[in-house]
Amino acid sequence: LKRAAWLAPAPCRWNSGLPMNIGVLFVPQQEAWVVERMGKFHRILEPGLNFLIPLLDRIRYVQSLKEIVINVPEQSAVTLDNVTLQIDGVLYLRVMDPYKASYGVEDPEYAVTQLAQTTMRSELGKLSLDRVFRERESLNASIVDAINQASDCWGIRCLRYEIKDIHVPPRVKESMQMQVEAERRKRATVLESEGTRESAINVAEGQKQAQILASEAEKAEQINKAAGREANAMLVKARAKAEAIQLLAAALAQQHGNAAASLSVAEQYVNAFSKIAKDSNTVLLPANTGDVTNMVAQALGIYTTLTKPQAVKNQDEMPPAREDSHSPATEVLKAEQGSSS
Repeated sequence: LKRAAWLAPAPCRWNSGLPMNIGVLFVPQQEAWVVERMGKFHRILEPGLNFLIPLLDRIRYVQSLKEIVINVPEQSAVTLDNVTLQIDGVLYLRVMDPYKASYGVEDPEYAVTQLAQTTMRSELGKLSLDRVFRERESLNASIVDAINQASDCWGIRCLRYEIKDIHVPPRVKESMQMQVEAERRKRATVLESEGTRESAINVAEGQKQAQILASEAEKAEQINKAAGREANAMLVKARAKAEAIQLLAAALAQQHGNAAASLSVAEQYVNAFSKIAKDSNTVLLPANTGDVTNMVAQALGIYTTLTKPQAVKNQDEMPPAREDSHSPATEVLKAEQGSSS
């Protein structure tokens, strides 16, 4: 019985059969053959030519160093918001240490599959239904990390885990469809309102720019008018006033000019006095408003004071003339002196 047990074929992991020891063996690439001598681990055969002792050495395990794909069966899991899901996946493994993979666990494939299922249920219980669909990549990464932490002592490394299908209950699926339709209607309404707002803003901006341009055009037109027609009118008025002043000065320089000026001042005073109280109810009047003679005398006194330096200069330049004691200007000056006294 012991001999029969010793000659019984050993279990094969991911291979259909074990090679027979004939002394000279050729190990294929990306495979590791675990050899036992008299029931104890002896060595691991490398790819290429290898020599063994028949009957004493025996190939116990054949490990494939290629990447292995394992289908994780469909399982039931409950999310954080109490929704039951049916989910399956695909697991990608690679044997990193043939010794640990042979002697660390009896069936690495079964152990890793069960670990992937339990980890998947644990991770799904931490997420709600909406986050399960949004965070599939983070969920896959969490499962890979959990498997690698547990399978390190087995000599196996999990490269990646991918979720294939997620089956949702029919009623939950209908609710999700209604939610998607409501979200689309909401987006359409929001987009329509944003378009209306943008249109109103554009219209307001256009009106604002139009008003600004119109005001600038009106301003430019007024400036042009002021620079053109009004400026010319002011120049014409100034020239006319200058000519009038020259004519007035010439007239005053003639004989009896002071008398004529006195008459003009008296007429203006009378006209101004006749218009009092027509434009406003409040009027300030001098004490002697009716004394026209005194008003004219004061005006002539101011005029004489202003023209006195010019008269002295003219007397220095011109020869002395015969004084006319009976001229109107002399009479006006005498009247002014009498009124001042």
